[in-house]
Amino acid sequence: MRKLVLAAIVLVVLAGIAWAILKNPPQGQRGGPPPVRALSVEVIELLPSAYQIQLESYGTVQPSTQTSLVAQVSGQILQVSDNFAAGGFFSKGDMLLVVDPRDFEVNVSISQAALADAQQSIEEEQARGEQAARDWKRLGNEGEPSALVLRGPQLASAKARLASAQASLLKAQLDLERATVRAPYDGRVLQQRVGLGQVVNSGTALADIYATDFVEVRLPIRTADLKFFDLPEGAAADVQLPDVEIVSQLGENQSWLGKIVRTEGAIDSAARQLHVVAKIENPFSADNGRRPLKIGEYVTAALSGRQLASARIVPIQTLYQNSFLYVVEEGILARRNVELDWQNENVALIRSGVEFGDQLVTTPLGQVTSGLPVRIVETPTPLQVGGAQ
Repeated sequence: MRKLVLAAIVLVVLAGIAWAILKNPPQGQRGGPPPVRALSVEVIELLPSAYQIQLESYGTVQPSTQTSLVAQVSGQILQVSDNFAAGGFFSKGDMLLVVDPRDFEVNVSISQAALADAQQSIEEEQARGEQAARDWKRLGNEGEPSALVLRGPQLASAKARLASAQASLLKAQLDLERATVRAPYDGRVLQQRVGLGQVVNSGTALADIYATDFVEVRLPIRTADLKFFDLPEGAAADVQLPDVEIVSQLGENQSWLGKIVRTEGAIDSAARQLHVVAKIENPFSADNGRRPLKIGEYVTAALSGRQLASARIVPIQTLYQNSFLYVVEEGILARRNVELDWQNENVALIRSGVEFGDQLVTTPLGQVTSGLPVRIVETPTPLQVGGAQ
């Protein structure tokens, strides 16, 4: 009986709850979407900019003239200059080393004696010819005597011996002169190959030397960048050679000013690059406390290109994937696809896609879409876009 009473009470409670739900059904509250919050961005106005194109390149220092110095005579090296060592400087005409000259001095003396003998033979044949002419007349012969009578062939032979003796003397004098090896130009020793007391033969390599008046650096330029540079072609004297700043990477950065003097005759088809050659005067002087350049040293280069009068120059941080940027149009964010003409690590030159007067967004944006409302805030530090770089 007690269980039946409890069951009846539960049924009454459940019926009450059901009746209350039916009388007061839940109602959902509907409303409009929440307002979109405006995105705060910094902008700059795109204005016509004067800009000096500069290109970064690289290369190694190479001598303008490099020579393998070889012996022209054979013998033992008896004397070596103090400057005849790797890194040693020398001036044109300086003695670098001396090959034993005694054999050549003897040959000069022998050739001088042979020359004197040949000259005497000519004088004797001339005297005999004159005597033969007098004898011809004294004997009453008519007509002119023949060349054979006047010893013409003998005189010609004596003259030939004289010419041979003169040539032999000249050769002996040249050998004696070549026994002293002298510097062909102002330069420096790159590598010494022989030393004091060594016996050398004609053609033996003595040293590798190079000129110190100027050096050259071979620099690659992308073919796409060539239109921004007036490069020397041919021998036109009125062409203004482009400037180039060469910066050494050894120790503290030190720079030298040079000129682009020529371009190579072919484009590297694999890298799509054209190599130009920069010339640096007096690279080994210690002026202004600079350390002299080294042959084979790696350097970087800044090449001066054309001066643009009115260019669309934008900071590199405003670009995304090098293909688009954002502008603000009447308070709305808009994406603009652009085409680039040139760029470096700081700025980009825009060919098309934006116009002067556009408000470029400089604030870094993540995953955003066009059409968002924006609020322009003042840029704390104005970005420098144009001007010579």
